[in-house]
Amino acid sequence: MATTVKTVVATGASSGLGFHVIKHLLSQTSQPYNFILGARDVSRTQNAYRAAFPESGSLAPHSLEILPLELSDLKTVKRFADQTLEKLGEKQQGIDYLLLNAGITNGAGTEKPGPGGSKWCEALVVNHLSQHYLTHLLLPALLRSDRTDTTDSESRIVVVSSGAIRRVTDPSTLEKDLLAGSGKDGDTVYAETKFVQLLGAHWWRRKLKETRCKVVAVSPGLIPGTGIGRGSGMVLSMEMKDAKSVEEGAQSILRAFMRDDFPEDPDRIFLTSWGEWWDSDTIGKTLDKELQDRWCPEKEEVEAEEGLKGL
Repeated sequence: MATTVKTVVATGASSGLGFHVIKHLLSQTSQPYNFILGARDVSRTQNAYRAAFPESGSLAPHSLEILPLELSDLKTVKRFADQTLEKLGEKQQGIDYLLLNAGITNGAGTEKPGPGGSKWCEALVVNHLSQHYLTHLLLPALLRSDRTDTTDSESRIVVVSSGAIRRVTDPSTLEKDLLAGSGKDGDTVYAETKFVQLLGAHWWRRKLKETRCKVVAVSPGLIPGTGIGRGSGMVLSMEMKDAKSVEEGAQSILRAFMRDDFPEDPDRIFLTSWGEWWDSDTIGKTLDKELQDRWCPEKEEVEAEEGLKGL
């Protein structure tokens, strides 16, 4: 019997961790995948994947499509989602895995106006709001598999988070720290936007609890090789305690694709880089449902607040 093709839609797969995750899946042939990747520079990303497989001539049994996506511009998020749904409709496919990996640490972004007129700093728009909006837009394809009752029909949202969320001790400061023009430093902004992103993962877990779509957050660990510290003031090196290679970080993310030993406590959705499910006490501040609702607007609310209505 032929193996069913699984579809992976991903952000942040042009380089670094996301690139290594997709490259690993492309290198095996037992499970065919249909990849749709969003990239700021489509040509450069295409060349990177060609260079990774120079002698293959073909990526068979897989297919790979790279579409333009600029996460600081929610208009391109909408266009990327529309193109993705159109291509999936042509193939009569849903989404099996939505990988939300893109992230920035641009502290300088808090010193200038928000992208596209947003009241929020660029890091919040990229690390949370745009990918939260993308999930809304792609939800019909994520839930296509709900039409059957087989285990294989499950879909999964994989949110690449960070242990930096533990540095947020007072969530009441998020409202002012993450505004455009707040002037907060990159280290603080990164931790706070990843905290908000994790609020989003919990929000989607609650929203989708009666469906066959799972939500998993995962920390790849401290990965200096991705260049994540650029523009933030953070200085990272492989000499730091617990530092891991890009390949090790990618393997952590791949575990989030495959693990199905979910804890009985539905709030324990965060998979650590050492392969354990973090307990509720460690991620306790992100379990506040009112806080989740505050930072996770419905699709129509995003469009109204960010000036996207009518597009």
